Amino acid sequence: MKVKVKIVKSHNRVEIPRYESENASGMDLKAFLDTPVSIPPLGRVKIPTGIKIEFQKGYEAQIRPRSGLALKTGLTVLNSPGTIDADYRGDIEIILINLGDQDITINDGDRIAQLVFAPICRAQIIIADKLSQSIRGSGGFGSTGI
Repeated sequence: MKVKVKIVKSHNRVEIPRYESENASGMDLKAFLDTPVSIPPLGRVKIPTGIKIEFQKGYEAQIRPRSGLALKTGLTVLNSPGTIDADYRGDIEIILINLGDQDITINDGDRIAQLVFAPICRAQIIIADKLSQSIRGSGGFGSTGI
């Protein structure tokens, strides 16, 4: 799949997303900041990446946390996974939340999230008077065990 990337502001420090290893599923997204941003515990911020993207219909771009940041600092993507629709042409910005117990500083160029492309399926909704039976039935949260 080909993805077009447009740099929001002409600047030599914006880095195009790329895969960091041969079999990586996600491309790292980096912060594009004029000044560092501090996120207090339980604080949330919107961090720009400095890019816009365009990709083919039938796919979505998912924004996912970076596992190392989550483990080491408690920093994660708040609406994970975030979805970028194929018809969105705006700036890519990442909503981060600090679930750790100390302030976290995000600097320009820091790797803050991953970008994963995935196919989507659009459902056709059919109004029904009755649904088929299943073993689980209407058992909700925790009904299948721990």
